[in-house]
Amino acid sequence: MDTAVLEEMRTALRGPVIGPPDSGYDQARKIYNAMIDKRPAALVPCTDTADVMAAVAYVRDHGLELAVRGGGHSGPGLCLVDDGVTVDLSPMRWVRVDPEARTAEVGGGSHLGDLDHATQAFGLATPTGIISMTGVGGLTLGGGHGYLTRKYGLTVDNLIAADVVLADGGFVTASETEHPDLFWALRGGGGNFGIATSLTYRLHSVGTVGAGVTVWPVDSTREVLGWYREFLPAAPEDVYGFFAVLVVPPGPPFPEELHGRKVCGIVWCCTGDPARLDETLSVVNAPGRPAFHFTTPMPYDALQSMFDELIPTGYQWYWRGDFFDHIPDAALDVHLEYGRNIPTPLSLMHLYPIDGAAHRVAPDDTAWSYRDALWSGVFAGVDPDPANAETIRQWCVGYQEELHPYSMGGSYVNFMGSGEGEERVRATYRDHYDRLARVKRTYDPDNFFHANQNIEPARG
Repeated sequence: MDTAVLEEMRTALRGPVIGPPDSGYDQARKIYNAMIDKRPAALVPCTDTADVMAAVAYVRDHGLELAVRGGGHSGPGLCLVDDGVTVDLSPMRWVRVDPEARTAEVGGGSHLGDLDHATQAFGLATPTGIISMTGVGGLTLGGGHGYLTRKYGLTVDNLIAADVVLADGGFVTASETEHPDLFWALRGGGGNFGIATSLTYRLHSVGTVGAGVTVWPVDSTREVLGWYREFLPAAPEDVYGFFAVLVVPPGPPFPEELHGRKVCGIVWCCTGDPARLDETLSVVNAPGRPAFHFTTPMPYDALQSMFDELIPTGYQWYWRGDFFDHIPDAALDVHLEYGRNIPTPLSLMHLYPIDGAAHRVAPDDTAWSYRDALWSGVFAGVDPDPANAETIRQWCVGYQEELHPYSMGGSYVNFMGSGEGEERVRATYRDHYDRLARVKRTYDPDNFFHANQNIEPARG
């Protein structure tokens, strides 16, 4: 970047402009995934929407590359761009709750923990992910699923409106009545259409939930997953549980004799009567006696942050995903094999349920194109040591590729890894892709926003 342009931006913006010579540069470019080591020409922490609009104008007018950072949780590091400009929304962390209307307006740099903290004061919540450090904006634009999805749908099913800075530096509010084509695309289409500086959500009554963790020896994976694939889709929508293969972490609630053991397991969230939690989860003995079973009533926001300390910012990550509408017997064998061969203590596989309320939204109502999927799977190699980066990547890629023939073909866009290509993006959006490309042509005809899982503008 030309030094004069850098100085012009510093003069025009309320927030700082951080370049390579500045003392805070290396800290500013750190993101959740330490496997990513990109060096932007400048990082622009924006204090408000006006800063975002001005930054976009400077980047566009000077022909620079742009990336957008919300929570910095992008697995493939799409929130940074070498030699370009990262518009950083992290100073825009705020939440305004209207308890009477049951809505929350959230700044584009907010984390899930910010939203949960603010809404739980009123006994309210909306479906999001399961790690409180995740950025609200990126999660939402990709679709969003978590503990409340079976009961209340995807995150985008609860999105009411979004304030968006467009590629030309302009500003619009998108909703069902304003720019409805853009609003449709934002609900699952990722960061292809603009920068969401605030988002407004519908809230639901959620306070204390029934939380639980059940684990079995990894050699029981075939039996447990064979039971789970039948039980969970038939269970009441108050019952949510994601299936996992993992290594038991040290510390509570797990007893010391289980620490470091490879297991399969289910993490539960029950929104029904907490007094009936143990009765509801008494079914865990059906596939075989667990090695460990723990239940407790818990504030919802405490459950949301329960895993934060296990996987803090700064570890090596490589992940991929796939959607599944069934789990055949042959897939059980793959899960067993890769569960037995987890390469590092933090590497894992999760199958998140996305049925229930998420299935009651019509397929064409949002850009999310897998309303017929039952599970969103993620395969994640994780380790603090850079020396293990290739080992965890190979385990993740091998696991996903062996299961891919049993998948529906596409992936949750937020679980896509780096370099998966246009064909994979098309598979993720299926028959919605062409419509998304037309919306892209309307709002970003030059593909200014392309540091993402990119949808190219339609021609003509």
